[in-house]
Amino acid sequence: MDRFMGTWKLTSSDNFDEYMKAVGIGFASRQIANMAKPSLLFSVDDQGVFSMKSMTTFKTVEIKFKLDEEFDEITADDRQAKTVMSLVDGKLVQTQSWDGKSTTLEREVQDGKLIVKCVMDDVVSVRTYEREE
Repeated sequence: MDRFMGTWKLTSSDNFDEYMKAVGIGFASRQIANMAKPSLLFSVDDQGVFSMKSMTTFKTVEIKFKLDEEFDEITADDRQAKTVMSLVDGKLVQTQSWDGKSTTLEREVQDGKLIVKCVMDDVVSVRTYEREE
């Protein structure tokens, strides 16, 4: 998890609107999300609880988790999901399940960048973050 720690700033986003449509996010919320350029802050406390905070000028959302333990998450678009965060082959994989649906957000560090692959059914979005100094 060490490679994820710190603050990351969104630098590019591909197919995110289509991903949000597939998840079921409404037009107005998608417009705001498409304009937002979030920073992601990963940290861990002395109890081994990880935190991932997404910060934009519109909204800040923080989740706290232990690897491989399911928790209740209220997403940025207010879905109430059951979520599990796992490390798989060096990737931080977030699986959200709600209303009989499921989406996966896979994060990995490549060449000093944080690559986030968002998958809902057959729709894939790739968002790229660079480390903030």
